[in-house]
Amino acid sequence: MLINFILKPLIANITYIINSNFNVVIKFKNINQEAPYLLLKEKYDDALNSGQKSIEAISISSFNTKMNEVDSRYVNLKFVINDRFIFFSNYESPKAYSFSCHKQICALFYWPSTNVQIRMKAKIKKTSSEFNQKYFSQRSKEKNALAISSNQSEPINSYAQVKKNFNKSLKNDNLKKCPQYWGGFSFIPYYFEFWQGHESRINKREVFNLIEGEWRNLYIQP
Repeated sequence: MLINFILKPLIANITYIINSNFNVVIKFKNINQEAPYLLLKEKYDDALNSGQKSIEAISISSFNTKMNEVDSRYVNLKFVINDRFIFFSNYESPKAYSFSCHKQICALFYWPSTNVQIRMKAKIKKTSSEFNQKYFSQRSKEKNALAISSNQSEPINSYAQVKKNFNKSLKNDNLKKCPQYWGGFSFIPYYFEFWQGHESRINKREVFNLIEGEWRNLYIQP
């Protein structure tokens, strides 16, 4: 059973969709009414109704110009606000560096419950400090203690030290104040591919490509 409710303290009128296990998933606000966004929401609802776990997990691929290599990682997509997709991370992490030196990224959902893959190409940028603070102030103190205490992806002597730093932050830091080195990333796609798997590999691949301000729709072969 789906339960919809409005969490006003975060951002007005953002609807939280919760599944039967009370797991908060992607939050949509004023979703763009153009075809690729409506189709994405349709595919999302189908996967949610099919019990898809970790539905908010999205792979983000970026290019590091210093290392001359591509890297990918999964993040939790938190919001789709109109045409913007938003997740949060450490602004001093390797991926943040990649985003700053090469703003073009690729993003990928795969929902096995419905055998659907959604590929996107986009340009990425940081969200505002005001937006970050509003979101940070609504998170749990445990999540915020980790965000404050962790120098993401930097080497450390042991996992015990990770926990020590976390507990120190949990006890001593202001857990409602968003640090400058943490916040959101926002991307607006200019390319979508909706892949629908088929048992005979006659996979359906529908593409939307933004060209000169208009979405061009076509199908490509499996």
